[in-house]
Amino acid sequence: MTKEIKTSSKLDAPEFLATLFFPRSVPKPSLPSSCKEIEVLVESGTISLGCRLHCVDKEAPLIVYFHGNGEIVSDYDEIGRWYTDVGVNIFITSYRGYGWSTGAPSVSALLDDNMEIMHFIKIYCQEHDLSGPLFVMGRSLGSVSAIDCAYRLPEYFKGLIIESGFADTLPLATRLGYNPSSTNLKEEDCFNNIKKIQNISMPTLILHGASDNIIPLYEAEKLQAESGARSKQFQIIPGADHNSLILVAGHLYFQSIKNFVDTTIGKNTWRQRRKQFRQNKE
Repeated sequence: MTKEIKTSSKLDAPEFLATLFFPRSVPKPSLPSSCKEIEVLVESGTISLGCRLHCVDKEAPLIVYFHGNGEIVSDYDEIGRWYTDVGVNIFITSYRGYGWSTGAPSVSALLDDNMEIMHFIKIYCQEHDLSGPLFVMGRSLGSVSAIDCAYRLPEYFKGLIIESGFADTLPLATRLGYNPSSTNLKEEDCFNNIKKIQNISMPTLILHGASDNIIPLYEAEKLQAESGARSKQFQIIPGADHNSLILVAGHLYFQSIKNFVDTTIGKNTWRQRRKQFRQNKE
């Protein structure tokens, strides 16, 4: 890997944080029977992140999922079941101050917590015999964490999935009402998603709504063009905006993720399908 790409502490300026984060705090809701409550302790155990694991099989692939802004873990209680329906486990992570997680969100905390979350998941999988390959996925704001994890911990993952992600930080912040000149912030001070994804070689799937007016399609096109992955897929969902990919695509959304996962781990190859066909004939 090239030298570490760092994010400036300027992003922790109050005026930037007020634009970037929209935490929604709620009491811990009831737990669906299909998932498990997971508490991840960060910052020497002083901060609790309330996460949930949807598991269909201990040997199934596991997606570590970073949700979008304004969302919380329990928003995915039903969606998690749709992942398990296609044979994929999913671990929904949280951010400080979101849902029933404690603390307050900041950029520095977000990036530090990414590493602690992943180290926790690695140990958790070993202790609970979850042996399936790991993938990392991020939606919208979560694309920052997913790209950061794939860049900093490439040995952990088989693949990267980005939904409604962004390439450049300042254009998005400006659309959300931020004035970059107020803190003399430059793009190189920001998340550097482009520089990071240029150094990510693992298989990558990028999903984006054609009608997204929060993070326009050209942001995803830029991520796709700059990705360092030899094996990469780019799927545009016609008629979908920033928040309606699942609503518009329906089952095909989950099937496309499943197909990407299976192909990446060699489960959906032509050789394997031919072998299965021969076995069925016998």
